[in-house]
Amino acid sequence: MDTQALLSGLRKCIDTYSLIQDGDRIAVGLSGGKDSLTLLYGLSQLRRFYPRSFSLIAIVIDPGFHMDYSPLSAFAESLDVKLIVEKTEIYQIAQAKQADHTCSLCANMRRAALVHAAMREGCTAIALGHHMDDYLTTCLMSLIYEGRFYTFAPKTCYEDRDIRIIRPMLYLSEGSVQNFATAMAFPLVKNLCPLDHGTKREEMSQLLYEMSKRYPGLKRRLLHAVETSDIPDWKMAREND
Repeated sequence: MDTQALLSGLRKCIDTYSLIQDGDRIAVGLSGGKDSLTLLYGLSQLRRFYPRSFSLIAIVIDPGFHMDYSPLSAFAESLDVKLIVEKTEIYQIAQAKQADHTCSLCANMRRAALVHAAMREGCTAIALGHHMDDYLTTCLMSLIYEGRFYTFAPKTCYEDRDIRIIRPMLYLSEGSVQNFATAMAFPLVKNLCPLDHGTKREEMSQLLYEMSKRYPGLKRRLLHAVETSDIPDWKMAREND
């Protein structure tokens, strides 16, 4: 995937689901991984010519590892994007409160911290780097562990807050994002969380990979099923196009 393909994929999702409004101030949730770095780069290029004007900032939620984020700061600066590092003690709190569900509790608190920081900075939207495989992995997890057909939508609006979550990388596969980040030599920052491996999500991601190898075109068909489904958030996104 080259830059043109990246921008084409982003714009297709943005246009299909009306993710960006004129005058938006968008906070990109930056983790230091390939996905969020690719998203930040893509949106920084897209803002130059997209018909609806929007501005960008990047927000890093430090869950308590106190890592060196200077490579991300330099990367954001090279794209003319302000970077904010939000210091928290989320990991320590999650471990102390609910050891059996540390990952989900930590994720929820990180999301709340991101929303809080974005609203404080006057943002109207938060962009997350979920790609096609993330959408489909969540779908598999819902089917296998919950017995329902569900995954998060490209756009989520909070009823009680004047901000929305957007996920513009719906049409970009993990492989294409990985190849792009490698080719661009993005400054990846390693996640120091000791619980970052052996999760159910990783297990489902591997299952999706194996099924895709066995059944060519599976991802495309599963994505079509999701996009034409009766999942409430997706129906609302389509109706608000």
